[in-house]
Amino acid sequence: MSSPVTRLARLLPALLLALGLAAPVQATTFNTGNVEAHGAWHSLTLTLGEERHFRAMEGQSYSDSLLSVNVTPGVCDLPWLELRVELDEHQAEDRTVNRVPADLRVDHETIHSGRAEFVIERGDSGFYVHFFLEEQPLLLEEMRSGETLHLRLMRAEDDPWFMTFDLDGADAAIDRMLRRCEAASPNAKGLDG
Repeated sequence: MSSPVTRLARLLPALLLALGLAAPVQATTFNTGNVEAHGAWHSLTLTLGEERHFRAMEGQSYSDSLLSVNVTPGVCDLPWLELRVELDEHQAEDRTVNRVPADLRVDHETIHSGRAEFVIERGDSGFYVHFFLEEQPLLLEEMRSGETLHLRLMRAEDDPWFMTFDLDGADAAIDRMLRRCEAASPNAKGLDG
């Protein structure tokens, strides 16, 4: 088995490409910068003109999927959780494909039940899963101290889809994402590490 450094070196070109493609704003490719590794996670900045977002993401558990926590300056206290799955085919339209029940759980902590919306965007080669959870702040706190995030999406009554994401480095990535967002918000004094 290859070392994490060797594996990261092999995955880095694909990861950087995916980072640029994984910003769901009408299939617009955002520029990525300030990328920093934190175990299985990365923190980075997404920019397009004056628009800026900050992201903490895990992209090593699956070759075709990225789990991310995202924030925007000015509303850093309203992070959103998103999953992007590569389809290898550019989509012809913007639309919501499905709305399904979703359960997320860190280790053996709280089961966070809610809804997930599957969205495709014109020109994008993937689909996005947007999560709507009542206790999302608690989930994010559990992610920061947990080891594994378990996800179940019920695509149909008897058709669950399970995924598991490594949380090694999530705390550092989320912390850096939030610090950078606060520093970039109105009335902030500047960006720090």
